[in-house]
Order: sequence, then structure tokens, then C-alpha cells
Amino acid sequence: MRDLAKVKVTGPLARYVDGFVATLEGDGYRRDSVCHHVELLAHVSHWLEEHKLGAIDFTSTSVDEFLRARETQGYARLLTDKGVAPLLSYLRASGVIPGVLATPDSAVDRLLVSFREYLTQERGLARSTARDYARVARRFVDDDPVGWLDQLSVAQVLGFVTDECHRHVSGPVVTGLRAFLRYCYLRELTANNLANAIPAVADVGQSLAKSVPPGDVRRLLESCDRTTASGSRNFAILSVLARLGLRAREVAAMELTDIDWRRGELTVRGKGPRVDRLPLPVDVGEALADWLASNRPTCTHRRVFCRLLAPLDPLSSAGVSAVVATTCRRAQVPVTRAHALRHSAARHLLRSGSNLSEIAQVLRHEDVATTSVYAKADHATLIRAAQPWPSASAPLASLVSPS
Repeated sequence: MRDLAKVKVTGPLARYVDGFVATLEGDGYRRDSVCHHVELLAHVSHWLEEHKLGAIDFTSTSVDEFLRARETQGYARLLTDKGVAPLLSYLRASGVIPGVLATPDSAVDRLLVSFREYLTQERGLARSTARDYARVARRFVDDDPVGWLDQLSVAQVLGFVTDECHRHVSGPVVTGLRAFLRYCYLRELTANNLANAIPAVADVGQSLAKSVPPGDVRRLLESCDRTTASGSRNFAILSVLARLGLRAREVAAMELTDIDWRRGELTVRGKGPRVDRLPLPVDVGEALADWLASNRPTCTHRRVFCRLLAPLDPLSSAGVSAVVATTCRRAQVPVTRAHALRHSAARHLLRSGSNLSEIAQVLRHEDVATTSVYAKADHATLIRAAQPWPSASAPLASLVSPS
């Protein structure tokens, strides 16, 4: 065990040692890791002092110079931007050094920032969706001067869509470009609403919604060792995904106050600004209670699910998907995405006799047409609904329905 008291810090950062240690410990870093990061602070402080620089001079340029010097001096730990990130984050949060300012430096940048604000603030889209749409818009404008938009033609739009669909999935390209062209028309950057010129994407590949068979869902849940912190957390995540049909980002966004234990309800933050309340099944509530009461580490944030290694940050949507993938490999079932468990929940409801309107309410679809894809998935029901094909020898009268 390394002794923190033996780390000697001199120079402009010496006064920040205690606060930095408290922050690291609050984020769940182990004692050895805290010592390594304080040793890094000591090295940075000595380097600044040696170069006659103050704490405020520890900018991105000087960080690069420091890391090169640290590597040259033979250090083996914390030699990258990721390694120095906790120290920079603490210094920015404490107001010692200025924060990172992402100011648009071109007309195109300003246009895309405004476009993203329009999507999130006026259209209510999730930030991740707005980011994806802005990427499509970025490729479309391709750093050309914004002034050319008023001369934009249908041929240019269709040419871009044709080229992009050879390299990317067509759905996001078409949807993102439509949103951007609609925004340009509303802001009077184009004379016509060219979004109407983009044809609909053919629904060739969307035959069945991919889901996890019920037997595999049981194997995933049973493979979690609930006596451990990771097993308890993963079991709760899988239960929420499989039983309530939540999206990965909705699971990641769950906060402690979203669970109403007395009423047995769960608040779900859906796409954009949408907020819904769902009944909390007993088994899902028990899984969450086991995780929260016995295994969740003490964190400074209010999210339900967190990392189990320092820093104890909230689990991201990618982290939720990683839990599903890791559990699939451990349970020896085909590796799938978290969204497939949402489809599994819908198919379970369908097999239980729920209609599409009821399933749409559980999945929180605004349009039942979105839910209609699950009608293709229940082969047993479709077979019962299908009429038998008449045989060639059947009498004509039997083929004609009475008036």
C-alpha cells in the first residue's frame, strides 16, 4: 500500500492537494490510484515551477509538452491525455484553469450549432439524435460557404443522398438530411422546402424485429451471480430491459427519485422531453431494491446504475449495452444489443394477448404504426388469422361468400 503522506508537492499546485484527494476518493478511486494521481500532480507542479509558469498556464499546449517531458524522464504511468484528465477536470471545476470553450469558428460551425439547438429545443429531439443529424448535415455542407444554400437544387440533394447511401445506412442519412433541409427552409436559407424532394426509404430489410428468445432471456438472468455487486447490478439492468422494454439510454438515465416505491411506479425519461410513468413489476422492483440497498457503492450522483471501478460515474447507454453483450457471452447465447430485449418484451406482450395499442402504450410509441412491426413477428397468430387457400376441386359456391 502506497503512503500518500510521503508524496511531497511543491510549486503552484501544492495548495490543491487536499481538494484533489477528496475528489478522487469521492469518485471511488482506490488508495493506490489516489497516490499515483497525487504523484502526477506533484510532477506537474514541479514542472510548472521549473518553467516559471503558474497553474493557469497549464493549457492544452503545455499539457502536451509536459507529457512528452514525463515520458522522456522514464515515467511508466499516466502518460496520456486520459491519465491527466482527472487532474484537469478537478482544476477546471475549481476555477484554477479555464474550462474548454467550444466556440464555433466558421459560418458552417455556427449553422450546425444553431441546427442542433433547433432540434433539441424546438423539436424536442434527444441530444444523441441531434448529434447524428448534425453529422449528416456536416457531410452535406462539406465546409462550403453557407451562401450557396440559396442556390441549392433538387439534383444536388438527390446526388448527395445517392452517394451517401452507398457508404452509410440509408435511413439515418435520409432522416437527418430531411431535418436539415426543413430547418434551412424555416430559417429562409433556401427558397424551397427541398426536404420534400427526398424519396422515402424502401422498407426492404425491415421484415422482423430482432428479439431474444424467452429461453435465452431466462439464461441471461440466471447467469448473473446476485451475491456480487456486478451480478446484482447486471441482473437489475437486464430485468428492466426485458420486463419493461426500456431503451438503453432510458435505463442509463434512471435516477433514484424516479422509483416511487410506495406507489410501485417508475418514471421513464424517453426521447426528447418525454416523461412517462410505468407500473413497476414486483420482480423488477426486487431486483432494483437488492442492487440499491446492498450493492450500489456510495456515489456523488443520483443515477441508479453506475460503474463499479473508479471513477464511479453514471453508467452510459453504451455501458448498458456492454452489460448485455458481456452477459450474453457468459451465458453462451448469441451476442445481441440491449434493444433486442425491448423487442422481446413486445413479443411477450403480443403472445400474452395484448393488442398493438396496448403494446404501443408500454413501449411509449407515439404512433401505433411504429408498433406494427411486431405484428409480423408473431407467426402463430398470423397463421390463425390467415384464411386457407381454396383447393382446385372446391365447388364454386363454397368460394363465394354469401351477400
